[in-house]
Amino acid sequence: MQGLGIQSIKKNPALIPLYVCVAAGAAGAVYYMLRLATRNPDVTWNRSTNPEPWQEYKNKQYKFYSPIRDYSKTKSPAPNYED
Repeated sequence: MQGLGIQSIKKNPALIPLYVCVAAGAAGAVYYMLRLATRNPDVTWNRSTNPEPWQEYKNKQYKFYSPIRDYSKTKSPAPNYED
């Protein structure tokens, strides 16, 4: 396909910024997807060892960015089912 190979980049070097921007966007999307899959308390990978993983995040800040409040100091409104 024309425009996708090394020969096309040599003929038209203006395509290099386009390739760089697309690659950076794809890398950012993959990084954020992996971060959500590994750090989000809603995702459970091993339910046999920890059947209620959301209890680990009861007093932790798990939001990506919050300039206004620190969630590690607030009490979670979630009920405690262990009692």
